[in-house]
Amino acid sequence: MTEPAAGDRHDADSLDDAATSAAAPREPFGVRLARAMAERGPLCVGIDPHPSLLDAWGLPATAQGLETFSLRALEAAAGQAAAVKPQVALYEAWGSAGFTVLERVLREAADAQLLSIADAKRGDIGSTMAAYAAAWLSDDSPLAADAVTLSPYLGFGSLRPALDLARRTGRGTFVLALTSNPEGAGVQHVGGADSVAGGILAAVARENGAERAGDDAASSSEGPRGVDRGRGSNRDQIVTSSDAPGGLSSCGVVIGATVGEALERLGLDLRILNGPILAPGYGAQGADADAVATVFGQVRGTVLANSSRGVLAHGPSVRSLREAVERARGELSEALQER
Repeated sequence: MTEPAAGDRHDADSLDDAATSAAAPREPFGVRLARAMAERGPLCVGIDPHPSLLDAWGLPATAQGLETFSLRALEAAAGQAAAVKPQVALYEAWGSAGFTVLERVLREAADAQLLSIADAKRGDIGSTMAAYAAAWLSDDSPLAADAVTLSPYLGFGSLRPALDLARRTGRGTFVLALTSNPEGAGVQHVGGADSVAGGILAAVARENGAERAGDDAASSSEGPRGVDRGRGSNRDQIVTSSDAPGGLSSCGVVIGATVGEALERLGLDLRILNGPILAPGYGAQGADADAVATVFGQVRGTVLANSSRGVLAHGPSVRSLREAVERARGELSEALQER
C-alpha cells in the first residue's frame, strides 16, 4: 500500500474514526487472555497451513484444502487451548481465496470462544499503518482478530495507530522483541546492555503503564525514555497473569522460547512488561516445557507458549490432533503454572 496524495482526506485519523464508529464495548484483551489461560492453560495452537503439511494430511493444494486443514486444527484446539494463531502469510499466498478462508477461521474461533492472534507481523508508517490497524483491529473488519503481531523496526512510535486502536476496541498487540531466528540477533542484540530488544521491551512497558493510567502518556513514546529496564529489581519475585500490578495488560511481546541465555546476557528483566509474552519455539522448534519455564523464569505465569508443527504433525485426524493439544497443554500447565 502506498501513502495517499497530499489532498487525500483518508488519513490515519479518519481511518481510526471509521474503525471505531460502531465499536461495542468489550473487556480488554489482557483481561480476556488471563482468564483463558487460567481456565484452559498457557497453550496457543499455531495454525500454519504449510504446503508440506497439506500434503502430509492428504489434502489438495487448493483453497478447499486450506479450509479443511484450518478448521480441523481449530476444532482440535476448541476448549483445550487459550488461543489460536493463524499464520497470515500462508493464507495470503492464496490471494483472495486465502483471505476468505482466514475470515472464516477468525469467525469460527470467536464462535468457539477461542482467542485469535493474527500472526501478520505488520509494521509501517502513517496512514499505511493506520490501514493495517483497521484491517486487523477494527470491529467492522472481516479480518478483525483478538490480537495481532506487530513489527517495530520502523520505530516503536510508528505502531501508534495499531496500539491506540487496540486499546479503544479492547484488542491486543504482540510486538516482536527477541525472536528465535538466528538472523534476529543481528538487529535485536545490537547495543549490548542498551540493546534494541531492551528498548522495545521498555517501550512496551511504557505503553502498558499508560493503559493502566487510562491516559495517553505513551503517545509520544519512541523507546525506553523514563522506563526502568528492571536491572535493580527483585529477581526472586515470580510474576503471574493474576498478580502483575493491575493485572495483565494488552500490549505484549514476542520472545522465542529458544533464546536461551540471551535475556541474561543482554540484561533484560521481563517483569517490567506487565503484559503477556507470546513464546513461539515450543515443540517442533526445539524447546520443551521445562526449557520454556527455564527461559522465562519469574514471568512464566504470563507466558503463552505457541506450538504449531508440534501439534499439526499429528493430523489429519481431529482426535489425534486434540490428543496432541491436550498433551501440550498438560506439559505447559505443569511447567509454567504449578511450580
